[in-house]
Amino acid sequence: METVKDVFTIFKQGLGNLYDAQETEAITLTVLTELLNTSKAIIKAFPEKELTITQQEETSNILTQLKIGKPLQYVLGYAEFYGLKFMVNPATLIPRPETEELVEWVLNSVASDGLPGSGLSILDIGTGTGCIAISLKKNLPNAQVSAIDISIDALNTAKENAQLNNVEVNFSPLDILAPKPINHTTLATRHSILISNPPYVTLEDKKWMHTNVTGFEPHTALFVPEDDPLIFYKAIADFALDNLTENGLLFFEINESLGKETVALLESKGFKDVELRQDMSGRDRMISASLK
Repeated sequence: METVKDVFTIFKQGLGNLYDAQETEAITLTVLTELLNTSKAIIKAFPEKELTITQQEETSNILTQLKIGKPLQYVLGYAEFYGLKFMVNPATLIPRPETEELVEWVLNSVASDGLPGSGLSILDIGTGTGCIAISLKKNLPNAQVSAIDISIDALNTAKENAQLNNVEVNFSPLDILAPKPINHTTLATRHSILISNPPYVTLEDKKWMHTNVTGFEPHTALFVPEDDPLIFYKAIADFALDNLTENGLLFFEINESLGKETVALLESKGFKDVELRQDMSGRDRMISASLK
């Protein structure tokens, strides 16, 4: 019978060409925690614990999928984000820790600016799993939160995630790059906060990305034309000029190599208090601006 210790060894051998030792150990720990329905502390404390035949088969199946580069979150079918659980699939991007920092920034801004939760209207553009919109609604229960995405499959997942996390978010299938129907309620409404983690990866960036991203995550949610990498930021900024309330706030997650360019874009369109922030890894990853 295989033990917990054996599984760590098997995964280390099987994934060594894809991940470093620390990443492989973290992946293995997560898999065992899920399959054994226990805590990471228990897994670490009892390395000689034996797995059942069924558990061994399940770990083998998971390892087979991981060895071809499939992200662990897609294998397990879920990801954790801002203390909540989100279902994920190849129609949606996997939520990232830096996006959690963007959500935290929004929540801190609401608190520091004294914006009334009950009168707050928030729109998340390109929602994917719904992680941003749902996390904001969970922490600002009195706010009205809407979200749009071009992908129907992503929106269906986002709706399921809203139900899973017991919040109400208004989801709509809309393309921010397309001509905007003026009679659509979501787009005709003025919002206190606009937030987006739009596609921003260039083909040059793709060369340096891990195959578990480029080979499995949805390209429409990742990549932009090499000759117009800020295409979504331009469209959303123009939309914000007409659809933010007075003193409304705009938040973006950005391409770390285009921070200065994105700041310049927003300032050229008349936004004020444009602030570029780094993530916990010291990379330029977030911007906020206002219409004050």
